[in-house]
Amino acid sequence: MEIAIVIGILIILFLVTTWVLKVVRATLRLAILIAIGLLALLIVGIGPQTIWEQLQNWLPGFEPANPP
Repeated sequence: MEIAIVIGILIILFLVTTWVLKVVRATLRLAILIAIGLLALLIVGIGPQTIWEQLQNWLPGFEPANPP
């Protein structure tokens, strides 16, 4: 009986661990892609202020808690 519980716990632990690793990997991949995109925009000459103004145009009424 105890061995069945241990095996069940190990299977659940394996499934949860693999799921967490997939989520972390996807999150890091997205963060790196966003950073590369922003870096490419900076190289082209589109700065943070231009990006911020465009975001405000797309999302009217969106104001940050502490405006820049």
